Amino acid sequence: MSMSRLRTVLLAAFVGGAAHAAPDAQDILAASDAIRNPDHSFGLTTTLIEYRDGKQAATSTLAIYSRVEGRGGQFQSLIRFVSPPRDADKLLLKSNNDLWFYDPSNKASIRISPQQRLLGQAANGDIATVNLARDYRATLELQEDIQDGERQTRRCNKLSLAATSADVTYHRIEMWIDASSNRPVKARFYTESGRLLKTAYYRRYQSQLGTERPTEMVIIDGLDPNWTTVMRFSDHAKREVPAAWLQRDYLPRFRPE
Repeated sequence: MSMSRLRTVLLAAFVGGAAHAAPDAQDILAASDAIRNPDHSFGLTTTLIEYRDGKQAATSTLAIYSRVEGRGGQFQSLIRFVSPPRDADKLLLKSNNDLWFYDPSNKASIRISPQQRLLGQAANGDIATVNLARDYRATLELQEDIQDGERQTRRCNKLSLAATSADVTYHRIEMWIDASSNRPVKARFYTESGRLLKTAYYRRYQSQLGTERPTEMVIIDGLDPNWTTVMRFSDHAKREVPAAWLQRDYLPRFRPE
C-alpha cells in the first residue's frame, strides 16, 4: 500500500471513530441545564403540593426571581413566599451556594442548609435555580431505555454526577437525559453515605421562554413511595432582576413589584 493510500485509510478510520465517539457527559449535562433554565434573568411561580398516601397534605406557593451571573454562569435567586398566609412575604436568598432565610416578623436573616426540607420532599436547594454543570462533575455510565414521568419509553443517557464542593444540596446524583433531545427525564438524589433520598421525574413539557421546558417535577421519597411532592412551574417571564435584590442586607427593604 502506498504512503498516500495509507494516510487516506488512517484518516477515514479516525473520522469514523470520532463520529461514533461517546458524547461528552459534561456537555450533555450543560445542554440539559439549558432546557431547565433560560440563559437570562427571569421570574416564575412555583407551586408545591405534598401528598401522603394519595391525599393532599400541604401546599405552598412561591414567587421566584433568578438572575444569571455571566454567560453560562450560576444563578442567584430570591424566593418570596406567597402562600399559605402564615408564610407570606418570608424570603429565601441564594447567593452563590449560600442560602439565607428572612422573616419580616422579626427582621432577622439566618443562614440555612440547602438540604433542609421546605415542604414534603422539596428541599430549600430544590427551589432555587441551579446550573448542575457548574456544581457537579458528570460521568456517562450508559445508554438505556426507561419510562418517563408520563409512562413513555425514552432512550436516555445515564449520567453520574459527583459534587465538586461540599456546600451543594446533594453529594451525588444519577440523572437520565433524553439521548435525542437532552431533556431531563429522571433523577435520583443521594446522601454522602449513599442512601437514596428521593427520585424525581421532569414532565409536562411546554413552550416557555423560547423552548420546551418541564413545567412539573414529581418527587418521590426514597423510603416511602406513597410520600410525594409535586412542583409546578408557571408564569414564566423574562424580566430584570436587580442585583440589589440579591444582597442579604437588602432583604428587609425588599418589596414585591
